[in-house]
Amino acid sequence: MIKQSITRITSIAAVAISALIAGCSQPPAQQQGSAPVAEQQTYEWKMVTAWPKNFPGLGRGPETFAEYVEEMSGGRLKVTVYGAGELVPGFEVFDAVSQGTAQMGHAGAYYWKGKMPAAPIFSAIPFGMNVTEMNSWLHYGGGMELWQELYAPFGVIPFAGGNTGVQMAGWFKEEITSLDDFAGLNMRIPGLGGEVFKEVGGVPVTLTGGQIFVSLQTGAIDATEWVGPYNDLAFGLYRAADYYYHSGWHEPGTMLEFIVNEAAYKELPSDLQAIVRVATRAVNQDMLDEYTARNNNALQTLINEHGVQVKALPEDVMEALKAATVTVMERQSAEDETFARIYQAYQAFFKDVSAYHELSEHTYYENRESDGDE
Repeated sequence: MIKQSITRITSIAAVAISALIAGCSQPPAQQQGSAPVAEQQTYEWKMVTAWPKNFPGLGRGPETFAEYVEEMSGGRLKVTVYGAGELVPGFEVFDAVSQGTAQMGHAGAYYWKGKMPAAPIFSAIPFGMNVTEMNSWLHYGGGMELWQELYAPFGVIPFAGGNTGVQMAGWFKEEITSLDDFAGLNMRIPGLGGEVFKEVGGVPVTLTGGQIFVSLQTGAIDATEWVGPYNDLAFGLYRAADYYYHSGWHEPGTMLEFIVNEAAYKELPSDLQAIVRVATRAVNQDMLDEYTARNNNALQTLINEHGVQVKALPEDVMEALKAATVTVMERQSAEDETFARIYQAYQAFFKDVSAYHELSEHTYYENRESDGDE
């Protein structure tokens, strides 16, 4: 009897162990009686840009974004980047994203002033906020909400997409000795800076980056602003003009933009949407870091190896440009209600942050630059 009981218990145990082993060999979903877990969906996006493919700084930003997104998403979201002219011309980036030809774009908001007069506010205002102030306004001062509101009718979502910091005033074939030298001068200068340049007698011309060198070299334009030493050296602008001027009154902290097709963005699951947002913020800072690190070395190369003459714009020119900026901003505000509303919000933040920076940043620079012997 005892022997039969032991035999029965042993048989039951064997069956139980076999069942347990079989159960452990099944995927978790099957253990619970549910269907097998399906593979997560992958997405492939196109990004069109206003810059030459892989161009230092501006062109590398979109590539870095694509690399970040693919890595953080484990390959679930892949972004292919197209330089200006590869899929669409540089000035058609916004339309391509709005229409869904591409899911993303990278450019500067001042290129869309013909479509939205207020758009250049989100790029740069002459004598306006620097990069630190602009980032703060966008992300903590209500600027981003106004930017999103402006682009919403086009089905486009904007994100800050990098910043060059203060730009140089530009390259000139002839020396600038007074405001009279601006009269009738053809200069590549977009956005609100171009409007101000026109106000003081110049002739602003809008060109994409890839068109600048040939236009300057052939005399189609007499001068150009581009970015700063890092990018200007890469374009070889020193071979087309002799005089390099500072400071960048027109673009004190040029904000670039990532733009995303709203419908495509909403198709993404929430974690991929978060990855897109975080990657734009990362590139926004990374680009500024690179320009800060590269500009001085590039400037020394321009001066020491290529004999570039670096000059400051005359004081009367700078004063005239400041006065013209006030005129242009007042006129733009009077002509467009949306421009006026956004500019008012910009100015309110600018006033507050400038007051603090007068005590902090400005005073610090003065103290840092003093030689201590006075």
